[in-house]
Amino acid sequence: MREHHVRPAGLPPVNGYSHAVVFSGTLVAVSGQVPLAADGTLAGEDAETQVRQVFENLRTALAAAGGTLDQIVKITVYLTDLGDLGAFRRVRDEYLGTERLPASSLVQVNGLVHPGFRVEIDAFAAI
Repeated sequence: MREHHVRPAGLPPVNGYSHAVVFSGTLVAVSGQVPLAADGTLAGEDAETQVRQVFENLRTALAAAGGTLDQIVKITVYLTDLGDLGAFRRVRDEYLGTERLPASSLVQVNGLVHPGFRVEIDAFAAI
């Protein structure tokens, strides 16, 4: 069971997330996923390619726990450049759709663990 509260009365407009998500089920925490392919190589230098790899890694991690991207209830996104926000949103919408988006936080950071990383995303899913 999931109940999305996209914009409860008294809260500002949203752009691609729900202010709150109520859920039941087994909670799965997925560590921050970075734009590395299965062989450990960096998946491109551009934001869109990196975000796509991160969502593929999220999909793989969730599948190992018996879940899917559709079951994500919360994500935290770390971007090194807010200029990449448009690319993030386009790819996010491809992977998560636009109807029942999870709660979300977005943080601009000075850097990530590898200087080539532009994005990292962690997630919670209710399975």
